Amino acid sequence: MTWHTKKLVAFDTETTGVDVESDRIVTAAVLEIDPLEGGIVRHEWLINPGIDIPAEATAIHGITDAMAAEGRDPGEAVAEIALHLGAAWMEMTPVVAYNASFDLTLLDRELRRYRGEGLWHGSVIDPLVIDKHFNRYRPGSRKLVDVAKHYRIALSEMDAHGAAADALAAARIAWTQARWYYPEISRMRLPELHANQEQWHAEQAASLADYFHRQGRHSDADSVSLDWPLRPAPASKAATA
Repeated sequence: MTWHTKKLVAFDTETTGVDVESDRIVTAAVLEIDPLEGGIVRHEWLINPGIDIPAEATAIHGITDAMAAEGRDPGEAVAEIALHLGAAWMEMTPVVAYNASFDLTLLDRELRRYRGEGLWHGSVIDPLVIDKHFNRYRPGSRKLVDVAKHYRIALSEMDAHGAAADALAAARIAWTQARWYYPEISRMRLPELHANQEQWHAEQAASLADYFHRQGRHSDADSVSLDWPLRPAPASKAATA
């Protein structure tokens, strides 16, 4: 059997913002999906991030400071999330994450912040990287809700930006890509697919940085990371790992 016909684990977060070095996880979901059994085991967290949630972030995911105050201790929660992902990787099960370098890097920084060590990872499948590789010149948004629509996956604007709904949509996109659109990725062994995505992401990021340079947006270009699925930690954070 190929990887997409076996168990998949999907991961997504909702956060206080988009800066992986300073923002925090507010909600997270890890879904264990078994295509053969047709079942989904859901693990979900509401986390007290320890900082204020900006209004613009609340407008996206709907979590207010008052709601988050009832959430889990962040150190305990991120350790549990890492345990679930680590268990999948130890079983050689891939973790599906849309725009994986954001969610996994943010989790890594949270682990360093609260537990003193970073995230170990195995094979990752990122439907965004795959989509950009095979549809480089397709116009339009690459947001999850729009890419889901392209692959005929049900995810309404109302459902989007909930961690569990987004994680499930990402897994369904990955399955659809492998089953119907790009069967060559279904024939790749997981280490090969992971390595290919590292290369594809680096090429995509280099192209974006080049675009920014040509637009005179040099600071934006300098902020683009070629690394996937984890961005390197700054020296101060790396020292705590």
